[in-house]
Amino acid sequence: MRTAPLTAAARRDALDRMRRSTERDAELDVLVVGGGVTGAGIALDAVSRGLSTAIVEGQDWASGTSSRSSKLVHGGLRYLQMLDFHLVREALTERDLLITRLAPHLVKPVSFLYPLENRVWERAYVGAGVALYDTLASVSGSRRAMPIHRHLTRKGMERLFPDLRHDAAIGAVRYWDASVDDARLVETLVRTAVSYGAHAASRTQVVDLHTTQAGAVTGAELVDLGTGEHLDVRARSVINATGVWTEQTESLAGSDGGLRVLASKGIHIVVPRSRIAGDTGLILQTEKSVLFIIPWSRYWVIGTTDTPWEQELTHPVATSEDIDYVIDHANTVLARPITREDVIGTWAGLRPLLQPGTKEGTSSAKVSREHTVASPVPGLTVIAGGKLTTYRVMAKDAVDFAIGSRATTLPSLTHDLPLAGAEGLSVFQRQAKSIGDRWGWDRFRMDHLLHRYGSLLSELVELCEADPGLALPLEHAPAYIGAEIVYAASHEGALHLDDVLMHRTRLNYEQADKGVGALEQIADLLAPVLGWDDETRRREIAAYVARAEAEDRAAQQPDDRSAEAARLAAEDVVSLLPLDGTGHKGGNPGAGLKPGSPAGMGTAAPYGT
Repeated sequence: MRTAPLTAAARRDALDRMRRSTERDAELDVLVVGGGVTGAGIALDAVSRGLSTAIVEGQDWASGTSSRSSKLVHGGLRYLQMLDFHLVREALTERDLLITRLAPHLVKPVSFLYPLENRVWERAYVGAGVALYDTLASVSGSRRAMPIHRHLTRKGMERLFPDLRHDAAIGAVRYWDASVDDARLVETLVRTAVSYGAHAASRTQVVDLHTTQAGAVTGAELVDLGTGEHLDVRARSVINATGVWTEQTESLAGSDGGLRVLASKGIHIVVPRSRIAGDTGLILQTEKSVLFIIPWSRYWVIGTTDTPWEQELTHPVATSEDIDYVIDHANTVLARPITREDVIGTWAGLRPLLQPGTKEGTSSAKVSREHTVASPVPGLTVIAGGKLTTYRVMAKDAVDFAIGSRATTLPSLTHDLPLAGAEGLSVFQRQAKSIGDRWGWDRFRMDHLLHRYGSLLSELVELCEADPGLALPLEHAPAYIGAEIVYAASHEGALHLDDVLMHRTRLNYEQADKGVGALEQIADLLAPVLGWDDETRRREIAAYVARAEAEDRAAQQPDDRSAEAARLAAEDVVSLLPLDGTGHKGGNPGAGLKPGSPAGMGTAAPYGT
């Protein structure tokens, strides 16, 4: 399969195809609203069935919930306590499918210790639960994707996690799940869908849904936020996958029906890997949520929280109280307590919590305790709830529901459809040493590149062959090479500095300066690819610096209201800058739109665990 690049030009072509949908016999089969993991999964599912498909997202791909998760692909161990064996088995099936077939470059095994405080009843209780977890995983696939669990004594536990407080546990159970760079998963899904013929446009908002006199949805009105242009799109089915924006999107159809979704905030902190001595993760029960201490690359990710969020939905932020809560609970088991000075980054995301029942007059299929598909009016399908791990099942259910009886003749293929970068991965793994030797990349660099790109690494090598300077690390962000920055814009749909530092890399939260020190070099690499002139380059840098400073101020605030006010002091880059790759600001982007309220702004994947 030829993997199509996501570029500014490809985005323009996608919008042109959407414009033509109003012409005779050019109507789209499916228009997906929302570019998170569920929306991206829906686009891939629909186009791979042979349906003409378009997907739009009001921000960058994965900019909402789907870039702010706990970055875990897991079966939901806690659901065993609720005796929901079907849900756990479904999630484990999807976990193992991702790690063995669909995205082995992106999804990697990670082990966790479950500390035990009682050597008899708790070890028996937890051990039985984890054994069942492993059993459900073994019957969900043709071969085991993960090692089975092990019981550890206190000494065994301390060998794996030396910084675990000696009196924190009498032993532990070690079990396995998986981790993923959530934003890269979404971008890869979108890119795979485009490679099969889907039309994808980020920074494109749905501001209205077109309906017939009888109330059936027939398409949508979009705004290209780069130019301010409005365009109409016709589609036989519109699928709303906007997560915490679900109800706002539903309301555009002029109906009171649909699903009810509330937003719950979860935050994570980032601590340097050297600060905590350990070779495995930890899972802890708190009075409010589950707390994970997760090994990730050069640092630890620690979270999460679970609190109602009643502010605007686009820019959730961690407060000082949130950060202290996570630190305090981590310190209950750490021999060397961490402090605020150890925290180099934070992020906050919103879980779209599906409320019981549906609004009056809504037909629905509650296909899982975790997610529901509904149709408030003909032509509009809504999906909400669920979790990152089961995005593919959610996508299948949404498309099945949208196309009705046609699903029997056009079944889903995505269970056997590797994502971009998966095919040929084993070949590049065997060639890793020779590739690394040629470009001066050590084993850690090669692991980093293969984990991010898989077999698409060949495209980065091509960039380095054209300009060997791109093989060198960034001066102030040495975890990344120059080719990764160029590739973000030339192949991965990045249109702004924001997109690169937030979603194509993780510089916003994996460096204490949020990547600001590397901005000049990153902007120099992006400018020729995106056609920026000097003024656009200056505006891009200023906009990101303002965002970074606003996030830092927000993290010092005591509550959500004051933290939100601090964050919103920085204007969004899309209201300042062009998206057409010409370097010239166009039109009146977002004219007449309420910031953060129109549809197409969110993601449909749940946050964290």
